Amino acid sequence: MLSGIAGTIGTVATDLRPDAGTEAIAHNRDHVVVPADMIGLDPTLARIGFLAGLVSILALVFFAAAWRRHVEPLAFRSTAAFAVSIGLIASAGALILGYGWRGALANYLGPEAGLYDEDGLFVYYMLTDFGAYIPWTGLIASALALAWMAWMDRNVSLILGTFSAVTGIGALGAVVASGVPGLPGIFMPIWLAVTGIWLAVGRSPITNAAEGAI
Repeated sequence: MLSGIAGTIGTVATDLRPDAGTEAIAHNRDHVVVPADMIGLDPTLARIGFLAGLVSILALVFFAAAWRRHVEPLAFRSTAAFAVSIGLIASAGALILGYGWRGALANYLGPEAGLYDEDGLFVYYMLTDFGAYIPWTGLIASALALAWMAWMDRNVSLILGTFSAVTGIGALGAVVASGVPGLPGIFMPIWLAVTGIWLAVGRSPITNAAEGAI
């Protein structure tokens, strides 16, 4: 849950855009981002996004560890159960880079301003444009695996499994149809937050068994 909420803050809520680009969107106009736009970027917003992303990464790692500790031993015959944690770990590893670039840009816009010229800042900006969005693709695998556990293995709530299937297939379909690789960063943090809440307070055969095994 924490990772999903922090991930949403670190991506959509703190999306870093130049003032000219934001104004163009407000007036339904196109704007070509150029190195000169880098000077007006908000270092505080970039820093908030980086810190939220850091929280999301740490929460993802602990979620994966808890899943492996409590769920996988009870579902050791299910390949899907292992795929859930692998997707989480894959996203966490890639997000270290995505949010790390955001943190670096925040530094070079703020306390370390002047170390790079506009062209240098533009490189970091391009890395952060989709850098915090693309890594959430790993969670598509986790969502689809959880859906399999619900409908095929019958050890996860069917409601959660259906939600996971709709979100995972929807996100994957949107990427394929649009060609936009960063769309998982919009959908999957929300899926993760809902899934975390459900697994914590909802009822699923696998979580009930895990509670009994503790």
